[in-house]
Amino acid sequence: MKKLLSVVAMSACLTLVAQAEAPKTDAKTEVTQTKEQGANVINLAGKQRMLTQKMSKEALFIAKGINAEANTKALGETAALFDKTLKGLVEGDEELKLPKTTDKEILAQLENVSELWASMKKSIDVVAGGKADKAALEAISKENLPLLKNMNQAVQMYAKASGSKLSPEMADTINRAGKQRMLTQKMTKELLLVANGIDADANKENAKKTAELFESTLKDLTDNCKDEKIKAQLDAVAKLWADYKDIVVKADTSDDSLKKAEEMNIPLLKEMNKAVKMYEASAK
Repeated sequence: MKKLLSVVAMSACLTLVAQAEAPKTDAKTEVTQTKEQGANVINLAGKQRMLTQKMSKEALFIAKGINAEANTKALGETAALFDKTLKGLVEGDEELKLPKTTDKEILAQLENVSELWASMKKSIDVVAGGKADKAALEAISKENLPLLKNMNQAVQMYAKASGSKLSPEMADTINRAGKQRMLTQKMTKELLLVANGIDADANKENAKKTAELFESTLKDLTDNCKDEKIKAQLDAVAKLWADYKDIVVKADTSDDSLKKAEEMNIPLLKEMNKAVKMYEASAK
């Protein structure tokens, strides 16, 4: 009997040891995975801000008849990506490597974004369908900023919720670098609003302020960057920016300048996006 009890006790001890050890391994795996997902979520949620401005810009290029066919195709793709990513943030998306959002406050904020998007999408669809009329453009002009601001609020909530998954400094850096992508499109949108005669005086001033924010943030990111490869990428962004800056700051809407803006804003966006992905990779 004593021998039997000894065997049972030993078995119980081994089971407890196994149970105690298993969670440690699982917890470690979960933390690593969540850290990677945290960087990706902040990146893609941040990218949504940019897409609100990119699709607005594309609609305005179409209205000016600048590379209309290509911009119409791009507009449809941008709207589809925004829609897919928004749904992915809420429900999860394997292709985008997005986990399902479970935070009730963030979900409530994403619902606000969804409602605003449903309204703006109607005007986007009108332009994408070949009817870039004044009513649709004015609706886009009115609705894109509330959509941007509410999406930005969601990004801030994701960054705050990252907690121990990412250092506060890295979460903030990915957020700010990601915001730079948005600014490349926002300033171009503001230039196109001037060109289309929509609140021209206000948008001249807006374009100048957006350009100043882009430049000061780029300088701050560069000055505080300790990774030489990322710093080299930020320098590549700065070179493109130096060639584009005057068009935006002066709100130059001549035909040649608008054509140059159409040619340059996407390379500037892409180079900034490379930097964001480098920041994201460094967080893993």
